[in-house]
Amino acid sequence: MNDTAIHNEKKLLELFSFYSWFQALDKDHRRLVIATSRAESVPHDAWLARRGEPSDHWFGVHNGLLKLAIYDESGKSCTFSGVPPGGWFGEGSVIKRERRKYDVVAIQPSLVLSVPGQTFETLLSSSLSFSHFVIGQLNERMGEFIASIQNQRLLRADARVAQSLAQLFNPKLYPSTDLALDISQEELGYLTGLSRQRVNRALQTLQQQKILIQAYSKIRILDLEQLRLYGLAPV
Repeated sequence: MNDTAIHNEKKLLELFSFYSWFQALDKDHRRLVIATSRAESVPHDAWLARRGEPSDHWFGVHNGLLKLAIYDESGKSCTFSGVPPGGWFGEGSVIKRERRKYDVVAIQPSLVLSVPGQTFETLLSSSLSFSHFVIGQLNERMGEFIASIQNQRLLRADARVAQSLAQLFNPKLYPSTDLALDISQEELGYLTGLSRQRVNRALQTLQQQKILIQAYSKIRILDLEQLRLYGLAPV
């Protein structure tokens, strides 16, 4: 983890005020968050947290892109999810007070907000609005993980790329994601488990169907609804 951290209360207030859950807190709870939390710059390829470590922080991505994955001793990995700007994660592990079950790695240089577990638990037990927010997070995260397993096992490569992209536009988990997403083919490969070349072919197919436009390290979504449906069997 990078040592560059922000502790200035004015700057932290500016960063946290961006999030609806923070805005809904009462003044005392907001002061608690600002007094105990920090913001950290995490370089590309740096590890924010490792599997097996205590889950003592709840994290939010202010900018950049993280992935939640498991690495084995040979370096092979299985990616569970990407977390774009506006996304918060780790609440389940903090609630259960268990050791972290996945690694957290920066795919892009990222600014990450860290809320200590004790502060998180205080908010959860004494703020009704925060409790509702966390319940919503857990529900959406469960749906995301179930969809990820389905995508990995059942979908062809083009559809896996489409669905991995669509997950980054979940309005409840990632409300800040813009339709012009800063992500390279290599970075998308990290999220899908596919090679950059295979991701490139999939993006070309999606572009031909006018679902998106790709440029250098940027993808603009033209039809988000079609992206979300791409490759899925009709219900």
